[in-house]
Amino acid sequence: MLTLPYLRENTTDAIERLQKRSNLDASPTIHAIIELDTKRREKITLVENKQAAMNVISKEIGKLMQTGQIEQATAAKSETSQLKADIVDLETELNILEIQLQELVVSLPNTPHSSIKTGCGADDNDNVHEEGEIPTLFEGALCHWDIASKYDIIDFELGVKVTGAGFPFYKGKGARLQRALINFFLDKAIEAGYYEIQPPILINGASGFGTGQLPDKEGQMYYSPVDDLYLIPTAEVPITNMFRDEIIALKDLPKKYCGYTPCFRREAGSYGKDVRGLNRLHQFDKVEIVQVTTPENSYSLLEEMKNHVASLLRELKLPFRILKLCGGDMGFSSACTYDFEVYSAAQKRWLEVSSVSNFETFQSNRLKLRYKDEQGKTSLAHTLNGSALALPRIVAALLENHQQADGIRMPAAIAAYTKFDILN
Repeated sequence: MLTLPYLRENTTDAIERLQKRSNLDASPTIHAIIELDTKRREKITLVENKQAAMNVISKEIGKLMQTGQIEQATAAKSETSQLKADIVDLETELNILEIQLQELVVSLPNTPHSSIKTGCGADDNDNVHEEGEIPTLFEGALCHWDIASKYDIIDFELGVKVTGAGFPFYKGKGARLQRALINFFLDKAIEAGYYEIQPPILINGASGFGTGQLPDKEGQMYYSPVDDLYLIPTAEVPITNMFRDEIIALKDLPKKYCGYTPCFRREAGSYGKDVRGLNRLHQFDKVEIVQVTTPENSYSLLEEMKNHVASLLRELKLPFRILKLCGGDMGFSSACTYDFEVYSAAQKRWLEVSSVSNFETFQSNRLKLRYKDEQGKTSLAHTLNGSALALPRIVAALLENHQQADGIRMPAAIAAYTKFDILN
């Protein structure tokens, strides 16, 4: 949620930056916000003036009663009654204005960072880094869904039977590989200075609003109406919400947290090759990294997080590329996002496995998350998060890229966790 002072003081800048998002024309909405905010502040001033007048008259009533000026006191009481009624009417009008204003403000996505280029979608993203050799597979090499069936390590049909499409069963060495990757990613995050958290996987609406999932992605989240709770789409949501309504001392920043959770996404409208096998699931495992910091340090920490994710992919011996997303391909809450993609040798395509984003003050404004400097001044913090990493497509790429005629050779980094060198 963008702040009202920013929209008032930087109207042109806000409109121009939001145009980077698929040429979004936010001008009518922003001007409507400013008009409503002007009316709101005028109403607040009227309420304050009438309250001040009422206080003055109330003091006069006491003096008039003490001096026996009953008629004048009665007239003054009538005047205060009218002021009270006016204040009630003004506060009702003010409440309506604030609801209208809130609805408009929360409808606006974050303003992209000045370095983000205008674009409509994935074709406009910049490939800022690429490394690793794309493997040449042997004749008869399989896609990961066929490998999963051949070695009986992932059962998609059983998942359909028990739950539905997008909820696979991991079996035997497949389950061990999942557990190994989770532990590997967590250990690497802890080595990098992140503090491990195991958060709840259900959140309330306030938490979903705080990090920008609500109301933007309400249709993509699983919802339990009986308890009014949502299944999390990522550990970012509960971990970042730990700091809702908090003021953090400057000396305690940055806050660095990591957490493993299952994640749940309805993925409504997904179809075709993009959903085959592990390519797109409704339930999947992920290790998330989250940081809270000052505006001055957030972009250097974004680079640090980007480098951390790259180091994981190097250890897994997976060819990858890093894309800096254009305005039209970024998430609703993000000011700057890097996507990581690994190459799937059997599918002959790139698969997204991580997003690392700086939200600047967008989330912290919703969360009322602030920090206090040495002079005692409070300011909105910057929040960042990244997948480090999401498992399904990592598993897909590992199975496909490291397959040999006699089985799947595990990279040394993960073999230390799986306790087997080859999956066969």
